[in-house]
Amino acid sequence: MITRRLFTALAATAAMVPGLAFAAEMPKPFDKPAEVKIALVRYLSTGDFFQAYLSGVEKQAAALGVDLRVFDSRQDAALQADMVDQAIALGVDGIIIQHGLTESMQAAAQRAVDAGIKVVAFDVNVENPKIPQIEQSDRDLARLALEQAIADNGTTWTAGYVYVPGIAPLDRRDETWKAVKAANPGIKQVAEFGTLDNPIANSVANQARSVLSANPNITVVFAPYDEFAKGVKIAVDEAGMSGQVSIYSADVSTSDIAAMREAGSAWKATAATNPAVVGEVSVRALAQLLAGEDPGRSVIVPPTLITQKMLNELDIKNMEELGQKMPAFAHADVAVPAWMPLPKR
Repeated sequence: MITRRLFTALAATAAMVPGLAFAAEMPKPFDKPAEVKIALVRYLSTGDFFQAYLSGVEKQAAALGVDLRVFDSRQDAALQADMVDQAIALGVDGIIIQHGLTESMQAAAQRAVDAGIKVVAFDVNVENPKIPQIEQSDRDLARLALEQAIADNGTTWTAGYVYVPGIAPLDRRDETWKAVKAANPGIKQVAEFGTLDNPIANSVANQARSVLSANPNITVVFAPYDEFAKGVKIAVDEAGMSGQVSIYSADVSTSDIAAMREAGSAWKATAATNPAVVGEVSVRALAQLLAGEDPGRSVIVPPTLITQKMLNELDIKNMEELGQKMPAFAHADVAVPAWMPLPKR
């Protein structure tokens, strides 16, 4: 016979086990999860980061048992807004807006809210107090990478900078870059370039070739997005400047780890959150809204500094090993109410 006290203890234990929860413990509408429909509406999808982010979204949606629909606009702002409307027409219960432009997403997000749909936004500012912002703490990402650049190179160096304005995470990282330059007048930026044209790394490499040719005195490149860093590294390698230029970035993937660990690699450090974990957090925050809970106005996933030296010393070769050898990277205790089932590890 199971007493009330024993049942309560068992339920509490189950709530702490990833991928397991008692149906009786699940709040509405997750007592009937198969009837819950959510949509992921993407602006950016090219590159390892976004593939890993999608994987995290899919795994957390599967752990909840909900119906996930994925819309991919491939960096077409007007199409992304149309896709929000398509999701509304499908009658979804919740929408995750992943990246995009404020001017195109603000009105589309408001239409979803007006339709009674719960919305969260990852790395796009839709300027709506009813919509939680999922963030990687972009200012901390930039700060960690730039602190390492200063630790490695001192406070006097000639810099190149890769930046595309109008993308929320890049704009937040840009704020930190400007603050670091203001606090360290010995850092002289001589070039700024950047593009999101696909394939991003190759397009940035084309720009970086010209920049390095025109500015052979550059010793540090701040490229606060890993596809940017890949492009710069291609150009640095081709120019035979790997011993002269140091690259500092944000975000990480298995291919990034391999590039950082190449013999003589110019890519010295990156600051990152696990994109799969960010995807999981995005779904959990949306699920909290659907359950009538408040995940907070800003849902922040804390970043980790990853250096070339650390990867070599710990012999980390891929994202799986990064999570194993740096446990804080494998899971973020963010947006995790007691009833929430987590993906199996």
